[in-house]
Amino acid sequence: MNPSPFSPRVLCWFRRDLRIDDHGALSAALRAGVPVEGVFIFDSDILADLPRHDRRVTFIWQALRELVTQWTASGRTFHLLHGKPDQLIPHLAAERQAHTVFCNHDVEPSAQRRDSQVAASLARDGRRLATFKDQVIFEADEILTREGLPYRVFTPYRRAWEQRFTSVDCASFPVSLSPVVHDSIPPSAVNTMAHWLCHPEGGRFPDLNELGFEAVDLGAWHAGSLAAQQRLDAFAQRMPDYHLRRDYPAQAGSSQLSPHLRFGTLSIRAAVRLARNSDDAGSRAFLGELIWREFFQMILAHRPDLAQGRCFLSRFDALTYPGDEEDFERWCQGQTGYPLVDAAMRQLLATGIMHNRLRMVSASFLTKNLQVDWRWGERHFARHLLDFDFAANNGGWQWCASTGCDAQPWFRIFNPVTQSERFDPDGMFIRHHLPELAFCPDRFIHAPWRMTASSLGLAAYPPPCVDIATSRQATLARYRAISPAAGDIDPA
Repeated sequence: MNPSPFSPRVLCWFRRDLRIDDHGALSAALRAGVPVEGVFIFDSDILADLPRHDRRVTFIWQALRELVTQWTASGRTFHLLHGKPDQLIPHLAAERQAHTVFCNHDVEPSAQRRDSQVAASLARDGRRLATFKDQVIFEADEILTREGLPYRVFTPYRRAWEQRFTSVDCASFPVSLSPVVHDSIPPSAVNTMAHWLCHPEGGRFPDLNELGFEAVDLGAWHAGSLAAQQRLDAFAQRMPDYHLRRDYPAQAGSSQLSPHLRFGTLSIRAAVRLARNSDDAGSRAFLGELIWREFFQMILAHRPDLAQGRCFLSRFDALTYPGDEEDFERWCQGQTGYPLVDAAMRQLLATGIMHNRLRMVSASFLTKNLQVDWRWGERHFARHLLDFDFAANNGGWQWCASTGCDAQPWFRIFNPVTQSERFDPDGMFIRHHLPELAFCPDRFIHAPWRMTASSLGLAAYPPPCVDIATSRQATLARYRAISPAAGDIDPA
């Protein structure tokens, strides 16, 4: 039967879950027994703060093209909207006579506020917002201490996570987009600059320039669930050596899955199933990284004030940072004179990607050698990372700055030279991203200031902007003044 445009139906609102398969909200929507229409909103409030050539917008746009093609091939309608979700979702639900809008949970405070506004508006019209677990295996209140409190340190959290986990927790949500007789389209639903209708008869997918953006070449980072599955399959072959190779940025040792997990072109359950498929050291190390992701989401859910720039350890809100904007700009542009830090920062600017080991090294250098406020670095990563996720970014920065969840309160300071010698021993990563050091002899590649500029022939590369030994002592003194006790972190 071909349903009337005004027969009961539901909407499935896609956000950071841009795939058809293994999808919590979509699985529930399809079980409702009425026609399901898809919707994605290009949020004008978020897009307004982004540069015209933002890589993430291109990634989302490409992933959506694949998703919408799969969706409409089954005979269903998909809506692409541009504007404010709290206005558009209730309006679309009323227009399409949808009694329920299905979507997946999002723990970010701004998303929580948005969803509360949408739910309230829908309720006033006799409709509802139904949300489901999808981004994590365990949500914020599912892994707690014996006292019912959130964990503050990762290792005991991981232990509790693994003790609770069973294979049921990573089972796929069933999704079957079997072909249907497509819905007729009501006359009011036309393609405009704010509403593009995609349906089996064609419709129209918006160009990026209609949204105020231009396409960016993502290089090898293809978007969409098909590319995500290819990445997962490729990593499965490398995973047994993951624990041995993941810290070396010149090697293909990392999973390379983070953008797909961030935008949901890959489900977290698929990644966990792979990690649990064997019990070797590489698989255990990979699972640990996935649990770190959940740990930081749990922290954010319990501490939404972190989105306002607060330190997880509140006493460090009083910490001062003598570093200045000139130091910060050198760091941003990869001109500090420390090759591994500079190579990492230039990789970020050029590709939107930064290796996890180098995120820690560069963050430690900014906060503890240049003594610049960690919030400045957090914002810089937020602007440029293709896989930017607020919970992970904030958690990582606060961990490196020793203001967050860390069993060592403040005395961990990465030495950029020894880190370089250990994790890029031949200087391959450095030479790739710092062409001015391409011909630097191996024995000087980690500290080129140890030879004269004239003999090196690379006067364009800057000398060190800070002495790491002196700055380290100054940082320790600053932190000690705020937190003199080393054992003052709750071990739970």
